[in-house]
Amino acid sequence: MSAEKDVVAQLDLSDLDKWVGKPVVFAELWDPCNATDIRRWVMAMDYPNPIHWDHEFAHKSRFGGIVAPQSFAVAMDYGHGCHPAGVGKIPGSHLIFGGEEWWFFGAPIRPGDKLFQKRRFDGYDVKDTSFGGPTVFSRGDTEHRNQDGVLVARERATAIRYLIEEANKRKVYGKEKASPKRWDKQELAELHKIRYDWILSNREGRSPKFGDVKVGDKLPRRVIGPHSIATFVTEYRSFRQNIWGTWRWNVPEGQVDPAKQDAGFAKDMTYDHEARKIDPRQGDGLYYGPSSGHVNLEKATNIGMGGMYGYGASMNAWQIDYVSYWAGHEGFVWHSKTQFRSPAFEGDITFIDGEVVDKHVNSAYGCSVVVVEVTMSTQSGEKILKGTAEIQLPY
Repeated sequence: MSAEKDVVAQLDLSDLDKWVGKPVVFAELWDPCNATDIRRWVMAMDYPNPIHWDHEFAHKSRFGGIVAPQSFAVAMDYGHGCHPAGVGKIPGSHLIFGGEEWWFFGAPIRPGDKLFQKRRFDGYDVKDTSFGGPTVFSRGDTEHRNQDGVLVARERATAIRYLIEEANKRKVYGKEKASPKRWDKQELAELHKIRYDWILSNREGRSPKFGDVKVGDKLPRRVIGPHSIATFVTEYRSFRQNIWGTWRWNVPEGQVDPAKQDAGFAKDMTYDHEARKIDPRQGDGLYYGPSSGHVNLEKATNIGMGGMYGYGASMNAWQIDYVSYWAGHEGFVWHSKTQFRSPAFEGDITFIDGEVVDKHVNSAYGCSVVVVEVTMSTQSGEKILKGTAEIQLPY
């Protein structure tokens, strides 16, 4: 028997196969977004671009008012974009986010907009990983259209589904994650300077000219963190679906939604959809459900993570925000792809660095684009994300 078959034999994937290629996750947010939702989002992502929160600045800008960052599309959705990639039951498993790919279509999100989604489970691959042994990399697709039917974005999410018992045996994330680094005043002052210098690098939103940008140009360094329970909670609450009562199931008559079924997670990592009707905490990921390991050390340890950790969807937003800030008010991100190599753990900081690696005069998007490669790393130099973005700039 081949090594690949050995890996597959350790996982019960029979429930996944029946959902491949089918529409899944029928959930919808009740309300349009407002300016406060957008402000809450950029506050949580630590993205102080004034066109997204400063009323007077935004009204004087070319946008004529508060406008959402492109990263905000995921906050207009149910499930952080990850749910279509996580359907089907794998007994004894858990899930972490593995990466995102986004295509944008030129329609900005403004206060008063509402997005409607179509979601499907694309399929999966099985690989052997050092973290979890036999590991499923599953893909889910989401299409976002606004209230006028205009296509705003498409996303492909990758979920990493692994066996809890195997991850606990391997202990890739060890005890050091449960004892996060504590930063002294001098270190924090140094981080503050990097953060502040980045804010000043393009606060006015000036866009570099396509012809002036050269392959090899470096983007200003950005830093986020130190990550903490406070930052994790702030991020979690900025995703609109995580606020009590903001969404509903809207499963078409005669269809079954696997998002409401048992995914094979541990009992203390599973929502109680009936109980949440009376006590909304029963469906609140800060208290129950698969997200609760982010802010609960015992639960994080039980699922092989070692310590409390951040959200993949936030990391993807950091990339989009980072390149958007550099691109300025006349720039636009047409495509972004990220691969998550490790979560952002409590006590760590995240450095974000970018470099222009290519330029295309004629692109698939009908315009000239520059290609920026982005890396995220911790204070120890560990790479936790690698990504690319294709960005339109003015001539």
